[in-house]
This record gives sequence, C-alpha cells and structure tokens, in this order.
Amino acid sequence: METVTKTVQVENILIAHHFLKDVVVHTPLQKNDYLSEKYEATIYFKREDLQHVRSFKLRGAYYKIKKIEAEAREFGVVCASAGNHAQGVAYACAQLKIHASIFMPQTTPKQKIDQVRMFGREFVEIILAGDTFDDAAEGAMAYCEEHGKIFIHPFDDFDVIAGQGTVAVEIMNDMEEPIDYVFGSIGGGGLMSGVSAYVKNLSPNSKIIGVEPAGAASMKAAFAEGGTIALDWIDKFVDGAAVKCVGNHTYEVCRRYLDDIVLVPEGKVCTTILDLYNKHAIIAEPAGALSVAALDLYQDEIKGKSVVVIISGGNNDIGRMQEIKEKSLIHEGLLYYFIVSFPQRAGALRQFLTSVLGPNDDITTFEYTKKNNKESGPALVGIEIGNRDDYEGLLARMKQFGFNYKEVNNDLQLFGLLV
Repeated sequence: METVTKTVQVENILIAHHFLKDVVVHTPLQKNDYLSEKYEATIYFKREDLQHVRSFKLRGAYYKIKKIEAEAREFGVVCASAGNHAQGVAYACAQLKIHASIFMPQTTPKQKIDQVRMFGREFVEIILAGDTFDDAAEGAMAYCEEHGKIFIHPFDDFDVIAGQGTVAVEIMNDMEEPIDYVFGSIGGGGLMSGVSAYVKNLSPNSKIIGVEPAGAASMKAAFAEGGTIALDWIDKFVDGAAVKCVGNHTYEVCRRYLDDIVLVPEGKVCTTILDLYNKHAIIAEPAGALSVAALDLYQDEIKGKSVVVIISGGNNDIGRMQEIKEKSLIHEGLLYYFIVSFPQRAGALRQFLTSVLGPNDDITTFEYTKKNNKESGPALVGIEIGNRDDYEGLLARMKQFGFNYKEVNNDLQLFGLLV
C-alpha cells in the first residue's frame, strides 16, 4: 500500500492533471468574505459546482475511461451512481463516442436523471435499480458479467482517485498562502483520497478534514472498525454521499492522510444549502454543502487560519427545496408537528389560534386525522415558531387551555407516517 499511495499521490495525479487540463474546467478558488468574517478566518471556496457537469466527478470518470479508451470502445462501459458519477461517465462517453449503461437508484432526483440523458445523448442507456447506490452497484456488476462490459467504479479505483485528486492540484497552484485546513465531503471516499494524498505530500502540516452526513457515516464506521464495513441502514437524503460501504482503496488512503472525519446532521446540511443560496447565490446539492456545514463544528480550531472548503457539486433539484426548508426548520428548532385533540366546545379552534399560538407563530399544516369525523377527531398541526426559545411557552399554553397533544417530532415512526 505504501508504494501504491505514493503513486496515486504524485505521479498519477499529475499525469491525470495533464490529461484533463483541456477537458475539465479549472474551477475558481474564491475567498468568501462573509464566512471569513463569521469564523475570523480566511475561507476559500473551491467551486466544483461550476464544473462542466456541476460536480468534480467528471475528473475521475473521464480520466479512467480515457486510460482504457480502446477496450472501452470495443466492449462498452457500465457504471452505478446516485447521479454525479453517472453524469461524468455520460459526458466522457459522449465526448469519446463510447457506449455506456448507467445504473442509478430509483430514488435518484429526476433532475440528475435528466442531466445524465442530456450529457450522454445517444451514447448512454439509463437503468434504474434499487433504492440506494449499493443496490444499483450490485445490479451494474451483474450486468457487466453477463454482457462482458467494463465497470467504471465511482470511487474505489486508483485512476478515478487520481482524477479526483486533480482538484487538489488546482488548489495548490492557485493558493498564494499556506493552507491550514481543507474540508471536503466523503461519500465513497474518492475525492478526499485524491485530495488528501496530494495536499499532504506537498504540505504535510495542512489538516485534511473529511465530512460525512450523520445518517450515512460509512468512512467513520470503517475507521472505528479498522476496515471497511457495510452499514445496515443509511439516510438517503444526502444522495451524493449516501454510501453504505466505502471503498477498500479509498479507506486505506483516507486512513493514512485524513486528520479527522466530522459528521453533519442532514438538517444542518439543509440550513447550509439555504444559506449558500440566500447569502452567496450558490446552488449546492446536499453533498456539496456538507463541507461548508462542517465549519460550525470546527469554528474554534479554524480561527485565524487559512481554510479551503470544497463545494463538490451543484446538482440540486429545485423540486426538493420545500423538503430542504422543512428539514432545516426542524433542525433549527423552529418547526414542530403535533397531534392535537381539540376540546369539544364552541370556539375551541379560535381559542387555539388566538390564545395558544404566540405572536410570531404560524400554522404550516392542519389536517384532520379522521376525515369522516372532524367534530371529535384529532388533527395533525404543524407550527413554525419565531424563535426556538418560544417552544416551551407554546407547550405550556396548550396545557393551560386544555388542548391535549402528542409531539410528533419526537416519534420517528409516527413522524415518518404522518409527515
């Protein structure tokens, strides 16, 4: 492994950079004044959301396919992806005129499926299989064996890792000051394997921080176990980083070079997506916002430091924005759902509105749970409060005025059924 990681770190990444310099966008490294002031640090965004396919994944996919171009042209290639790797493979295959069969989870946002079709044109076929990346990967592997095609792994391949590592080549070439910290998202680990290997060899004192969604922390689990392990369940919301098991190669490289792995709750990711859009006009997908969300967890350590944050992708379906807003409000303690039993007396609903709700509270949802008996049936009520400190007062007023309730937010099963 010593020899292999050195090859990935230096020669192969630089060779990949040479191959890709006329293919990919040299994405900007932008100082962010707002976050620099907020964290009392110097914060730079590496804008991979501005790549051709709005993700760094083009780098690894194109480099891998280009290296095996003759075989790929003869046999065709197959990949499995939640979206961004698929777009990278589709773009590469359209440019090189190579046929690709692309397996994607059935849960993939429509926007990403449409993008794959747009980039791949007549050179790709899309096959939807399973609910997660791992399900799609299993189907893709079986398809490869049956049809004698070449599998392009989204992360656990040294050529793919080298391609992703070209992000770091650009960062190191563009930075005019020493880098204290680099933050980047981890799904399967390809990006942070390539980035950490390259940066650490050129700047050993730089701290490399991998960031995972709390509901799909497969690299963190591998570090704890001392080897790759498949998680029994993952939260699929951060679809670009929702991987049950990281790669063997990526685990070994990350274990050697990463200084830390931090976990970010999905709701915090949503708050960050909204902040990036509202404050910085950046459209980041959930996996792309992970690294920015992690800055809060490191605010003491990064004070006075030079920090590079990789925004890894910008393929966010606008149709998900209402869900993103809701998850953000719940995480911030501003949105709560209740099953409320209204007292059977005249004016009870009016009293709830005028006496129970605070001056800055608003009802976002009101649905009777028994459609055929609205007079005596309880209702699902969603309430957005103005300040998270107002919550205890809201509960106290419901008790004071005789409104029996059940907090749905605290019951995961009930929340899943009703909300």
